[in-house]
Amino acid sequence: MNKKSGLTITMIFKAQSLNYSEGIGNIAELKKLTRGNGDVYTFASRQALRYDIARLGNEMFNWNLQVVDKDKKTVQFSDKYTIEDSEEMDLFGYMRTIGKSDDKDGGANVRSAVVRLSNAISLEKYKSDIEFLSNKGMADRIKEHPNIANLEQHLSYYTYTVTIDLSKVGIDCDIELSNEVKKNRVIQLLEILKVLNRNIRGREENLSPVFIIGGMYEINSPFFLGRIKLNGKDGQFSIDTEMLKDTATLKIGENSISEDTRVGIVKNTFKNEKEIEEIFEGKTTSIEEFFKNLKEEVEEYYKA
Repeated sequence: MNKKSGLTITMIFKAQSLNYSEGIGNIAELKKLTRGNGDVYTFASRQALRYDIARLGNEMFNWNLQVVDKDKKTVQFSDKYTIEDSEEMDLFGYMRTIGKSDDKDGGANVRSAVVRLSNAISLEKYKSDIEFLSNKGMADRIKEHPNIANLEQHLSYYTYTVTIDLSKVGIDCDIELSNEVKKNRVIQLLEILKVLNRNIRGREENLSPVFIIGGMYEINSPFFLGRIKLNGKDGQFSIDTEMLKDTATLKIGENSISEDTRVGIVKNTFKNEKEIEEIFEGKTTSIEEFFKNLKEEVEEYYKA
């Protein structure tokens, strides 16, 4: 097999108000992070991203999601199923509790995820935008007073990173799936990430990337996680290319990761698009072409 088994991609997408927290009273609060300098950023959790990946996996490729039960008094993946039955268990791992018995102390049977997701964190600061709303239309029908609510709102670019250890896909204890099945599962995941979306509060938000950077490398590492920064001026945004250039100089042994790094971008999204194309000369394509090239590398990896 090809030596390069570490697949990592870092993406930027534009969306609005992706993940709400518990809230206080009639105020629906977004999930937020506060930096040491007081800046506040919203985020969509990795669990939320995984939920929508599994949902689309079922809708697009008929992934089997009916593999959970509550036989052990907690909702978890059932002992009846293995990674052979479930793409989700294969790619994202599982934990199944083991009950105590005369000869066992109990505990958990754990399979680590081979696909790792980061949180999707906003690249623009949250500035306390809030939406006031009510159900006046329905209340008027029965001549009642409406209920009111407040929703925090944030329209922003977001970034997140996905890493996949191709050498561990389809392998669990004494089970090993065929290379054809392994390949298909990874390619299906890439197809999902390319068109990812999220249904939330009556909206369908587009999480499809407008910018993507990464590739297949000799080690499994999220090289560009935390290396994406936007600079805004006069209503236009530029990607901080200095951070990308510095990251691309990292070496694995004698080889720089820049040799295996590609970029995909949606035209006319960022002000410094031409600069990015010059830095990654010959390696900058459309989003579709980026995923096409990546899927070809995955196919090559899993060739028998």
